[in-house]
Amino acid sequence: QVQLVESGGGLVQPGGSLRLSCAASGSIFSINVMGWYRQAPGKQREFVAQVTSSTTTVYADSVKGRFTISRDNAKRTVYLQMNSLKVDDTAVYTCAATRPGGWTFADWGQGTQVTVSS
Repeated sequence: QVQLVESGGGLVQPGGSLRLSCAASGSIFSINVMGWYRQAPGKQREFVAQVTSSTTTVYADSVKGRFTISRDNAKRTVYLQMNSLKVDDTAVYTCAATRPGGWTFADWGQGTQVTVSS
């Protein structure tokens, strides 16, 4: 099984930037799709971005143009570069991965808190 551990969250001012990392371990199999979700207080968990093994990316409209997802297969790590952060970006960010042969996110990390505030 794959274990996912996020890091890089914290407090940032509006307009600032953060880079989240998610390191995968526990499996030597390649991961087709890795992605990021977030959940703000009182809201449903929502999709943020994903990247496939072929580096195809998909972004939620709310973050398009501001966030960039990338992956380093050698390090088995996925990143989320977040620029021009808004207060509404405040949430717990969780990374996820598909399993071999699957197209749904089956493995999830514990999440990292991102707080955007003055």
